[in-house]
Amino acid sequence: MNARSLLGPLAASILPYVAFVVLSRNPGWDGLFVMPGAHFYIVSSVAMLALIVAGFVAVAGRRVRNIKVSFLALSFVSLAVLFMVHGLSTPNFLIGATPLPKISAPISVIFATVWLWLSSWRSDHPIIHFLSCRERLLLPLWTVLLAFAGLIVLLRPEIVDFIRLDVHPLNSSATLFVIAVNIVTGYRYYRSYLYSRFPLELAIVYSTAWLVAAQLIMTQGTVWRSSWWLYHFLLLAAMVVVLFGLYRQYASRRSLTGAIKGLFTTDPVERITNALQPSVRALMLATESKDPYTAGHNFRVTLYALKIAEELQLRPEQLRALVGGTIVHDVGKIETPDAVLNKPGRLTPEERAIIEEHPVRGYEMCRNLGFMEEELGIIRSHHEKWNGEGYPDRLAGEEIPRMARIVAVADVYDALTSNRAYRPAMSHEDAMAILNASKGTHFEPASVEAWERACQAEPEMIREGSAMWERGFGRSALA
Repeated sequence: MNARSLLGPLAASILPYVAFVVLSRNPGWDGLFVMPGAHFYIVSSVAMLALIVAGFVAVAGRRVRNIKVSFLALSFVSLAVLFMVHGLSTPNFLIGATPLPKISAPISVIFATVWLWLSSWRSDHPIIHFLSCRERLLLPLWTVLLAFAGLIVLLRPEIVDFIRLDVHPLNSSATLFVIAVNIVTGYRYYRSYLYSRFPLELAIVYSTAWLVAAQLIMTQGTVWRSSWWLYHFLLLAAMVVVLFGLYRQYASRRSLTGAIKGLFTTDPVERITNALQPSVRALMLATESKDPYTAGHNFRVTLYALKIAEELQLRPEQLRALVGGTIVHDVGKIETPDAVLNKPGRLTPEERAIIEEHPVRGYEMCRNLGFMEEELGIIRSHHEKWNGEGYPDRLAGEEIPRMARIVAVADVYDALTSNRAYRPAMSHEDAMAILNASKGTHFEPASVEAWERACQAEPEMIREGSAMWERGFGRSALA
């Protein structure tokens, strides 16, 4: 890791705290600004902005099927609701002086930190899997719970008198927790950013840096001093930078009308391209630069898998997951040596073993990027066989994820009907004969039969697969 590239995030955390220290140690500069009204409006503005950001993040999370983005929404909801409680409990503005402001502000940062931390975990972790299965209910339930708790403590502030986050040792423990967890979170996102170069990941790194500085200032500052006001603006900056990163990563150049039309199009190229996000496109470009054959192969396999899935009557959400996982199912080949990947002749057993590492490599890469369970299952298990003799996990029958079973058929069919350096392409009839002969051993019978029905219904799809790739996924389209 290049130490110089860490200077930005480190400066983002250290410089605000240095400014706080300089101000607080020079009473002549650290003016006293007792402005309950201004405090209420500033804090309320920050809270409302956090709520708006959470809404945008939640929509993006649903759209891109990325559990990390959903956890970001939960982080900002926590910050928004609890910081709103902090604003509404401003001393002598709406209610009298209570310990509530000194409790609600640090708790808002703690909860925001915990959700950010969870977003940095690998998406196949049991806890993340449990939460992702309840993703649709998680955000509304958490929001309602926080809002209800906030209302109760505003009506009865004495309920939380026992939580003394403004005195030692609780304040020190909370500060150490926030610092430690944000350092871990920021480090994980930074390592991932060095590989992916995704703008949202870099934005989260800066956000964690500002949360650390805000927590330190909140704990050590003197209320109403100008140095104390700094942490409010740091929390605002943390939200703005994530919103900007989200925009850069997921903003679509299509109009809203175009996006809605895209949901109902029957054109196969549009159906695939409309399901992809810039992060997935970046992985596709990386794969194409490594192995030009793989890029066109990924598109055709996605097209064929989509047709099989439709024959099997998978739900629309499952079709989106199928596209997202299949289009990068061979992304692990990025780490395969060129001499092995592009060898014109037959592979040696050692070289075959290297090639067979690519499902696990792709799985490791994509679970660190927040891909959901269905997409990860495709990436890891598309070379498993129905009889249990595949790789990497020797799964058998229905142990193999359903979508991986579908992709296995599409993957082998395209490999058989494509020209390779060591053999010419087979005809459709010869390829289907091999697929049918391998039903119940290599392939799930239902998926082979569904593919045969799809080919009979749309014979032109077989002839036009490569032309569709050029139309929808040429380098200029991906750039």
